Amino acid sequence: MKRILPALRSLALFAAVAPAAFGALAQQVPQPPEIAARTYMLVDVTANQVLAAKDIDAPVEQASLTKLMTGYLVFDALRAKKVTLDQKLPVSVRAWKMPGSRMFIDPKMQVSVDDLLKGMIVQSGNDATVALAEGVGGTYENFVKLMNDQAKALGMNGTSYKNPEGLTEPGHVTTARDLSVLASRLMKDFPEYMHYYSTKQYSYPGTPPSNGTNRNMLLFRDPTVDGLKTGHTAAAGYCLVATAKRDFPNVGQRRLLSIVLGTASENARANESQKLLNWGYTAFDAVKLFEANTPVATPALWKGAENVLKIGRPEAIVVTVPSGSAGKIKTEVSRPDPLVAPYSKGQAVGSLKVVLGEQTLAEVPLVALEGVEQAGILGRAWDAIRLWIK
Repeated sequence: MKRILPALRSLALFAAVAPAAFGALAQQVPQPPEIAARTYMLVDVTANQVLAAKDIDAPVEQASLTKLMTGYLVFDALRAKKVTLDQKLPVSVRAWKMPGSRMFIDPKMQVSVDDLLKGMIVQSGNDATVALAEGVGGTYENFVKLMNDQAKALGMNGTSYKNPEGLTEPGHVTTARDLSVLASRLMKDFPEYMHYYSTKQYSYPGTPPSNGTNRNMLLFRDPTVDGLKTGHTAAAGYCLVATAKRDFPNVGQRRLLSIVLGTASENARANESQKLLNWGYTAFDAVKLFEANTPVATPALWKGAENVLKIGRPEAIVVTVPSGSAGKIKTEVSRPDPLVAPYSKGQAVGSLKVVLGEQTLAEVPLVALEGVEQAGILGRAWDAIRLWIK
């Protein structure tokens, strides 16, 4: 059986990472606009495909994009009921003395997790971030360990955390690829908390309102943008992880994620991110190939209680193709042969290859949509004879 890719990947990424092998292919791929950033990446989250990429494995300073992982761990603690949104956490001297962006809280206060999340995400408050880290992790240092453990679990192999807030520190690095993994998982794993990232204004009562505007300018410019996080230090430059969702006929909502790192100004990071998002929506079309839980194929199954195995995906299969080429794509199913029971629901079976001309656009992993037990002794014996004859 042909190798199954772990995720859908676009022609653009293939061309970027292997230009010699895919030189002819690159001519068919829409070329991204010039982006004034050290590194960038554009992902179609709905199709799980990379549409554009530059130096996505280069180590970069994280700045306040670090707070995406802090948020991930706080949301996980909320779901596990280790903390609650209305629970009030103390403000340590360490949190109070944090430099940089602040929520303006102090040790005389007890602040709810809900308010601290708004302070961390909307105001990018380092003080709020440390208060959350200490409240969830027990100590600042233990929370940093949890961050690194979670990064490893998510496969963020180019990331190392030294703090929860993002201040410059030796070894505190990530990559554009890892940020795409983290942002995508954040949205997928905790949709009930994503409204924090689209909040435009927030100031904690009694603190200066001057720091209350979300630094993600795209929230104010583009109504389809609903997150996620800005970052800036002298070492990192101006960075933005932004996401948008727009409605398309026959597909529904299509979400893109842009990662722009190391630009020259607040305006530049917003402009370059907007440029990438608009290009992704216009240069590529989304095509829904199969609805959720709809069999892509029903191949013969041997030695099973059923004669066929339904294979597909539990979610709709959507692929992104260069604009205007939807009618030219073809699909091929690659799977083991013969298929022999038992199969459990969700077990990997093969892949669906999406082809344009002679080039592979994507390979979608396929799974068993239903579990099938083994047949009885006589049924297995009969199929064994048939397989031997075959």
